[in-house]
Amino acid sequence: MLRHFLLVVGAAALFSLNASAQHIRAGIIGLDTSHVLAFTKTLNATPQKPEVMGVRLVAAYAQGSKDIESSIQRVPEYVEKVKALGVEIVPSIDDLLDKVDVVFLESNDGRVHLEQILPCIEAHKPVFIDKPIAGTLVDAIKIFDASKKASIPVFSSSSLRFGKGTQAVRGGSIGAVKHAETTSPASLEEHHPDLFWYGIHGVESLFTVMGTGCQSVKRSTIVEEVSTEDKTTKEITKTKVNRITVTGTWSGGRTGTFTEAKGYGGKAVGDKGEAAIGTYDGYDPLLFSAVHFFRTGVAPVSPDETLEIYAFMEAADESKRRDGAEVSIKEVMDKATAAARQ
Repeated sequence: MLRHFLLVVGAAALFSLNASAQHIRAGIIGLDTSHVLAFTKTLNATPQKPEVMGVRLVAAYAQGSKDIESSIQRVPEYVEKVKALGVEIVPSIDDLLDKVDVVFLESNDGRVHLEQILPCIEAHKPVFIDKPIAGTLVDAIKIFDASKKASIPVFSSSSLRFGKGTQAVRGGSIGAVKHAETTSPASLEEHHPDLFWYGIHGVESLFTVMGTGCQSVKRSTIVEEVSTEDKTTKEITKTKVNRITVTGTWSGGRTGTFTEAKGYGGKAVGDKGEAAIGTYDGYDPLLFSAVHFFRTGVAPVSPDETLEIYAFMEAADESKRRDGAEVSIKEVMDKATAAARQ
């Protein structure tokens, strides 16, 4: 019901954009991720690609993370690079909203997303929220609640959702998916639940082919032997590294597993065969989907699916806290929903 509601009101809210879709002014909040450079280069290129024709990035507000040093250090460089691509740097979100029709919320730090998106929703600007949607499941619920209340559509996704093979499986290329496995890097950031920061990529691929309906989650660790070669002596050193692995059980007994790894990949098994999934095919497919969303008001990912993805990752942390015990998605969602709406 929530998805249907947002799609309907979103299409109505963007009627004026549809009437002049060739002229959409986009803005960016947060200049602390490489995603902004990739998006700006595509949108502000001359000539433009057909999928983004007429949508230009015209303004950006630089503030991203307030205390993650790796993010803060990127800002001066990215400010100069987007300025060189024709983007005006503005001093506040309010100034940005005066100049744009739609917003890319790109701050690398999910914890600031709720406070940054609320003025956008109040100004009736549709928003694409880059990963992670928030720093907590509670904040993610608050974002969708605010979106619904104001009848302003938002959506969030990792670029991995739009890999060609992954989308083919979601579209039915191997029939109903019975089991899937995905991998991606999963570097951690101390202020976010473990998988929110980077593991989201592989988890998003997993949910793209499995869909909603995950009921429970178990997290464990596998030990991988890694070989490292000394460039000078050519001596090989072998070390053991712990990798996160999380298995979800879906309705009907279907299962899906995410495992931390160096690269992106995976496999899905359906009732008509199996196929490779989980590859990274660049940022453009995600950008094209965001532009289509801005033009139509139709989100390519429902709020329910996005919230279940983040509940899966939060449940993985809870399983870790319980020494690998199975954790119910409903338990995690009920707790977060109560906290978000108290």
